[in-house]
Order: sequence, then structure tokens, then C-alpha cells
Amino acid sequence: MSDLSFMEKLLDGVDVEWRTLVDVFDIIAGGDVPKDSLSSIETEEFNIPILSNGIENKSLYGWTNKAKINKPSLTISARGTIGWTSFQDKPFFPIVRLIVLTPKIKLNLKYAYYYMKAIENNYNVPQNGIPQLTKPMIKDIGIPIPPLNIQSEIVRILDNFTELTAELTAELTARKKQYTYYRDKLLTFEDGEVEFKLLGEVGEVRMCKRILKEQTLPDGEVPFYKIGTFGKEPDAYIPRKLFEEYKAKYNYPKIGEILISASGTIGRTVIFDGKDSYFQDSNIVWIENDEKMVLNNYLFYCYQIANWGISEGGTIQRLYNDGLRKLKIPIPYPNDSIKSLKEQERIVAILDKFDTLTNSIIDGLPKEIELRTKQYEYYRDFLLTFPKKD
Repeated sequence: MSDLSFMEKLLDGVDVEWRTLVDVFDIIAGGDVPKDSLSSIETEEFNIPILSNGIENKSLYGWTNKAKINKPSLTISARGTIGWTSFQDKPFFPIVRLIVLTPKIKLNLKYAYYYMKAIENNYNVPQNGIPQLTKPMIKDIGIPIPPLNIQSEIVRILDNFTELTAELTAELTARKKQYTYYRDKLLTFEDGEVEFKLLGEVGEVRMCKRILKEQTLPDGEVPFYKIGTFGKEPDAYIPRKLFEEYKAKYNYPKIGEILISASGTIGRTVIFDGKDSYFQDSNIVWIENDEKMVLNNYLFYCYQIANWGISEGGTIQRLYNDGLRKLKIPIPYPNDSIKSLKEQERIVAILDKFDTLTNSIIDGLPKEIELRTKQYEYYRDFLLTFPKKD
């Protein structure tokens, strides 16, 4: 059945009425925090959530003992993540930076929720001053109101998609916890089975030759990764002639060696795949180690549980080479190199399987969730697109 014939059958010739939000909802702006009845934790007395702008749990400001909104409603973030829409089916207390839509006509609220989610990135917000939504800015926005039975059918279809995505997300969360558990267990050894060696004993800290800003181009032949694009898409390039010269003269990673971010998100790692590319000196480093002692892939997993020893403070955080050399790595069966490498290989083989399941964009759950999300968004936009009369 084509999309058109499905919609024709669903609507069955029924006209869809377009109404403004102010016709459909009481539009309420959040007020001040109830400071005289406020708790940072939920208690028997203070069990009404105080909601502000924010995505999902980040919208929770605190708890109070009296609700301002008692009917099922929608909330729209008016600051920060502007337009983010949430469905509220329990009493709550909205505060500043939150707009509340409470139905004043007979309406399937879940239908309205799906429609407002579909348009949440389309608000025309002035950029002068602090960007924000206000009641006058949204009151005249149109919303299609089909008959209630059609609203319910649309909700049923979209609920199925969201439930499937939620199940996949829960599965991914469970697998990540399982992965973390086994990773930590596999990298925890009994006394006598392990020796903690300093990373400086395992190999030497290396980095690429410095590339000056004027040597980079917005487009080119060889990607140049800075700390901001490390592990992502490059936004700078260097000429191939310069790349070949520096690669021949100075330090350059070997295939399989683990690149480490020394600033920004410190400790982020990428396994070097050997593709022509160059890396920002001092911000992206690696250990040139002897794989007769420690496997690169084993180091990759050790880095995931590493305590990088970065202190919190007002200065820019950085992982210096001396600090990197002092990082301790567990080496199993240090007095038997053959047994040690076999144990490292066993650990890596197990963790690689979990890593593929949880993180692979091709074979793992994240790809499945991405596909299901796109499918949901397609059908949501399709089911909620109605013709407007002149």
C-alpha cells in the first residue's frame, strides 16, 4: 500500500481542521521557584517535581509539596534547548524557562505531543539578545486536529515505533553495563598474576611534527586532525608533499598504535588505521611500544579504565608526557612473556566482541537504533502532514 493510499484510507475523506495553539491549549508560562516549599530530594512531603527547561531528567529542578499543573500537559523549553517538548502525565510545578500547554478541547494529548515534537526545531526565535520562546511567539502556531479516532490510530502507530526504539536503547544500556563489568573483571588480576608497569617502561611517548596554521588548508589531500576533530571529521588538510616529507623525517604512528588525546576530552583513544592523515603535535600522542611485551589492543582497553591523574582547577586541563609515562598498566604473568601475550590476546578477543556489539556502527545496536529512529521520524512526519485549505 502506498503512503498516499494509506493516508486516504485513514482519513476516509474526513476534513482535518487546523487550529491555533491558543485555541486548543491554555498556554502557561512557568513562574518563580517555590523557595518556601522546596526540597533538593524527593520526600514523603515534597513529592511534586519542579520542572524547568532541559532534556528529560535534566529538566528536574527539585521537589515541592503543591502542584501548579494537575492535568496531563505538554511542556516546551523556552531557553537553552529551545523547543524541546515533553509529555507530562503527572502533577508538576513549572518554573521559569518552561512553557506549559494544557488542553482545553477534547484531544488525544499524545497525538498533540507527537505533532509538537515534529515541529520543535522549527520555531522562529529572534537571535538578538538571549534567544527564547514566549507565549505570544507560539500562540498562533497552527496544529491539525483530525477526528479523535484518527488521532488515536496515529498515536498507536507512533507508539509502536517509540516502544521499539526504547527497547533497543534499554538493550544497548544493558550491554554497555555488561561490557563494563567484564572489562573491569578481565583487567583485575589476582596477586602474583600481574605486575603494574609504568607506561614509560612499556614504550616511548611520540607525537607528530608541529604543523603551523598557515600550513593548513580548508580542503586538500591529507586530513589534519586537531584536538577538536580527533575521532571525528577533519576540517583542515595539509599538502601531500609536506605530509610525505614530515612522515619520512619525524615520528609517525604505525598501524594499530593507539592515539591518545592529551587535552580536551583527555584520554579519548583512536586505533590508528594506517590511512594517510596527520595529527596535531602535543595534543594527540601515542606510545611506541614493543608488542613482544604489551599488545596495542590490550593497551586500548587498559586506557579505558585508566586514571589519567588530571587535577580539577581553573586552568586548562592537559595530559603532559611525564604524567602519561607514569600511568600504571597491569601486565599479566610478567615473568612469562608467552603466557602473558596469550592472556592479553584472550582478554582482547572477549572485549572486542562486546565492543562490536555496543559500539559498531555497522553491526551493533547503535546502528539499529539509528535506523529505527529515522524510520520513526519518517512516519511521524508523514502521518502528521495534513493539507491546509486556502
